Amino acid sequence: MTAGNATEVAELPAYLDHLNEAQRAAVLFGTEPDAPERDHPLLVIAGAGSGKTSTLAHRVAHLLASGADPGRILLLTFSRRAADEMNRRVARIVAQLAKSRPRLAGASLEWSGTFHGIGARLLREFAGRIGLEPGFTIHDREDSGDLINLVRHELGLSAKSKRFPMKGTCLAIYSAAVNTQAPLGEVLQQSFPWCSEWEADLKRLFLAYVEAKQAQQVLDYDDLLLYWAQMITDADLATEIGARFTHVLVDEYQDTNRLQASILLAMKPDGRGLTVVGDDAQAIYAFRGATVRNILDFPAHFDPPAHQITLDRNYRSTQPILGAANAVISLASERFTKDLWTERAGAQKPRLVSVRDDADQAACVVESVLARREEGVRLKAQAVLFRASHHSARLEVELTRRNIPFVKFGGLKFLEAAHVKDVLAVLRWAINPRDRVSGFRAIQLHAGIGPKTAGRVLDNIASAAPGCLLLAEQPVPDAARGAWTAFAALLESVAASTWPASLEPICQWYVGEMARLCDDAAIRAGDIEQLARIAATYPNLERFLTELTLDPPSATSDEAGIPLLDEDYLILSTIHSAKGQEWSAVALLNAVDGCLPSDLATGSSSEIEEERRLLYVAMTRAKDALDLIVPQRFHVSQQHGHGDRHVYASRTRFIPNRILESFEQTSWPPPAVAPRPTAESRRIAFDLGEKMRSMWK
Repeated sequence: MTAGNATEVAELPAYLDHLNEAQRAAVLFGTEPDAPERDHPLLVIAGAGSGKTSTLAHRVAHLLASGADPGRILLLTFSRRAADEMNRRVARIVAQLAKSRPRLAGASLEWSGTFHGIGARLLREFAGRIGLEPGFTIHDREDSGDLINLVRHELGLSAKSKRFPMKGTCLAIYSAAVNTQAPLGEVLQQSFPWCSEWEADLKRLFLAYVEAKQAQQVLDYDDLLLYWAQMITDADLATEIGARFTHVLVDEYQDTNRLQASILLAMKPDGRGLTVVGDDAQAIYAFRGATVRNILDFPAHFDPPAHQITLDRNYRSTQPILGAANAVISLASERFTKDLWTERAGAQKPRLVSVRDDADQAACVVESVLARREEGVRLKAQAVLFRASHHSARLEVELTRRNIPFVKFGGLKFLEAAHVKDVLAVLRWAINPRDRVSGFRAIQLHAGIGPKTAGRVLDNIASAAPGCLLLAEQPVPDAARGAWTAFAALLESVAASTWPASLEPICQWYVGEMARLCDDAAIRAGDIEQLARIAATYPNLERFLTELTLDPPSATSDEAGIPLLDEDYLILSTIHSAKGQEWSAVALLNAVDGCLPSDLATGSSSEIEEERRLLYVAMTRAKDALDLIVPQRFHVSQQHGHGDRHVYASRTRFIPNRILESFEQTSWPPPAVAPRPTAESRRIAFDLGEKMRSMWK
């Protein structure tokens, strides 16, 4: 490097003055030309709200200012949106530097994107050397599902006498095995236990699926990583590809899976030029194949171990919120030690709000949201978070009733979910057989009955005289006759039942059919129970159906964008979808055992630890106010023949008594304040007392 370049580097700390000390250290580490740690591997533990994106962007810009070739810097992120944002930040910083360093004018990253996007580019380039046609096709998830379904039929697996997993489940199992690099039996045992009996057939299916892709020169989403990883098992290719990039930087390293980690370590076995940024305390995507072990074990992969820098100054939350979050994560069994701190003092501790039940929880949240709105906190600056999508069901009903617009991220709105709509369609059709929309949906829930038969049945009903519907005698295929006759009797009994008992047999019937209708029946059954609990809070069927009739936006997933509902709207989100976001005020629903941790995620210590990190992520989304709602009981309808009953809940195990001092404990509704006595009230009390005493004189 020339003397002029050395001078430029020497001036850089002044340009970095607006960064804090830890951020500057992360930017500058290993970049000095004569430093003994030049290009050594670096791990940046970036706490929530600590300026991670800015730090990483400044490090990339600093590498460019230090003479790095922009064509030899590889920046890997987990979304195209994140890569674009990083590129914009780098471009802004470089544009400022270019005013005094003309050689930087127009410098931009040529290799920046998601793991899958970069993998596709490399596979195109090296296709001829690894047996691929350069014009290979990449299938999206839907295309992949169709192909695996075609292979499934060709192998005769769809004709099994017992229910074989549907195409979506088969593809999910295949993807999990590829990304976790775990044996199929282990994947089935841990994540798809209801499919374990099909292990041998699934192996046969996946082999045929791979052969079909190879024959057609097709790659699916997971192949972009798998082929990349396999390609660099060849020592020469690994060296060639690794040498192409002098610097490799990875964002959100705690979200990588074993396959992605193996790619990085194969490209940079000595770690030279490798920087990874992430937070072990925010590793919450095991269900996607990510493993927290990647970031926890990263330093030990190298000799000497990777250098570690911690960003622990938080620019988002008040100190009381951070103190409570620190207390929660301090109980983790294994972590990088880190206590977030801030200069934002704040006076309000996070509140643990005890409520009686789910209905009170919804009312409490709505009241708090409206009160903050009156104080000047817009609805958009407030969020309600939850562990599972169906946890917000009762709240959604209450928000709709109170005409409060909201947008939900992380799964469909409860009332838009297909299985919930199915149950409501059956209920509506039971009380009004001439409702063609509901009837068309309800009839086709039966095996062997399609749209043609459904239309014929509805035509017959429409032309029948009142009271002469004869539902059981409608023309359905012989194979479906027995089930149809039982269903007709069910609808007649529902029409004659009182509310809310009329909903119970429909729910029971549908839950019995769910194993055939959907693959994740065990999870969806919880939504049906939730629907029954909500129904029990309404005085009659008409009120229930009227208030549940929504006008939903066209899409609600976090990939679909925000519909234009209103000038202002409340945010509802699963914790997983909330990661990386922030709001002035946050309420967390169901901070109780069974919901957080989920009773479906307590089978191992690693699952429980991830649930603890979920709570930590939820808490660190709040800037100024944080409420954790603790219902005391849940209403359960007709379980195990015991009738309606209440299940009592306990505060989440992640907030034990020894850290309660970090929270303010309160309840809702607040206790009624007794009116102050007046002269008149004292006179009345005296007269009443005298009368009572005179009875016994």
